Amino acid sequence: MNNKNREQLLLIVAVAAIVLMVGDRFVLQPLTASWKARTTEIADLQKKVSEGGKLLERDRVVRERWNSMRANALTNDTSAAEAQALRAFERWSKDSGVNMSGIKPAWKRANTGEDYQTLECRADATGTLASLAKFLYQVEKDPMAMRVDVVDLATRDTDGRNLTMSLQLSGLVLTPKNNETPAK
Repeated sequence: MNNKNREQLLLIVAVAAIVLMVGDRFVLQPLTASWKARTTEIADLQKKVSEGGKLLERDRVVRERWNSMRANALTNDTSAAEAQALRAFERWSKDSGVNMSGIKPAWKRANTGEDYQTLECRADATGTLASLAKFLYQVEKDPMAMRVDVVDLATRDTDGRNLTMSLQLSGLVLTPKNNETPAK
């Protein structure tokens, strides 16, 4: 093989290597990345469609629960909502036999643009373990839109028969937008 043929062969090999490198960098890698991105996007969309199908299957249950929450939410008037919460505490303590003390309601506003706010109530109750358990049961089974956030138990005697429970409850208050009517 003479020098001329060798130079042509080397030139062809060098051009082929450059074409392969450019093809890999500017064609193959972007296509592979695009393929992976589309595969990920398709998987995400399939997951969302599956979740949407499950939500559609539960449509009636979700709507009934939302309507129940709207119907049992605290009233939109702040003083009336606090009175509702205090009456509920009185009812729960009477039904369970605990002694309530130090009920402190505080309003927590939602972010701007949200159509709800919460009434957070901190309270202390004393009684036996059975009566405090019954109190918590009364709170949870009540249809009022109140949720137990925090519960702390402490003993008041050495035998542990007399307990103190500190708890924090949150009550839902729906604030209707201008074109809506209030839930209550």
